[in-house]
Amino acid sequence: MSGFVEKPEPLQVPGLVHLHTGKVRDLYQNEAGDLVMVASDRISAYDWVLPTEIPDKGRVLTRLSLWWFEQLADLAPNHVLSTELPPGAPADWAGRALVCKSLRMVPVECVARGYLTGSGLAEYEETRTVCGLALPEGLVDGSELPAPIFTPATKAEVGEHDENVSYEEVARQVGAETAAALRQATLAVYSRARDIARERGIVLADTKFEFGFDADGLVLADEVLTPDSSRFWPADQWQPGRAQPSYDKQFVRDWLTSAESGWDRRSEQPPPPLPQQVVDATRAKYVEAYELLTGQSWS
Repeated sequence: MSGFVEKPEPLQVPGLVHLHTGKVRDLYQNEAGDLVMVASDRISAYDWVLPTEIPDKGRVLTRLSLWWFEQLADLAPNHVLSTELPPGAPADWAGRALVCKSLRMVPVECVARGYLTGSGLAEYEETRTVCGLALPEGLVDGSELPAPIFTPATKAEVGEHDENVSYEEVARQVGAETAAALRQATLAVYSRARDIARERGIVLADTKFEFGFDADGLVLADEVLTPDSSRFWPADQWQPGRAQPSYDKQFVRDWLTSAESGWDRRSEQPPPPLPQQVVDATRAKYVEAYELLTGQSWS
């Protein structure tokens, strides 16, 4: 069993209809039919949405996504229509709400990997492949790949794992033309972002994107290139053959699996609240990633 430890009740906002409560984001629809996407401070780990929030996390994700959308505008149009707060919305939504195009979403997590780690490493160790793509012998945790690869996954419900699938399976599900467009766009956006991050002393190991269609074609949607959707590593500490330090929620994962937490992730019991020092350290990592990537001060 997994999912929300405590599922929040959606806010009732005049003129908006609540559509969905995700791990981090709440989706609403306005009277014009546009989506209103609100990034909360919720954090998830091991398929659980935890009972403790990370202050400012939603605003960091929103501001960083907007910055990336600007860097990528010539490669992929995005879904953002406005950053203005919808009329009647609570003040806490400021800096975390985006009004976006309503798209026909493609039911595929578009993952790009430039380095081997995570579920890709696990598959490689068994078969020397990732999502059916053959890779060279001798790679280890953190190895840079000869070239970035497109390793799609199915989109799972809250509390479930995304499952890696082959390119051929994506083509079967969404059609060959759409699959080719997804692969091309994913690798182009990843390559641009990898180079930008590298200039700032950060390794972009892998990331996932979501795309949808409007009347003009493929559109980049949801969040992009945040610590929630990407693995960012300090370049000066990159050392293949071990787990890499990262700008993400590793403090949360480490504490949950420590003896101090008293939680057994193999059990069906929900995880406990996070201690303040873990909350503070995690927030600091999200802010640090934002400041290093954008060159802008958070405060």
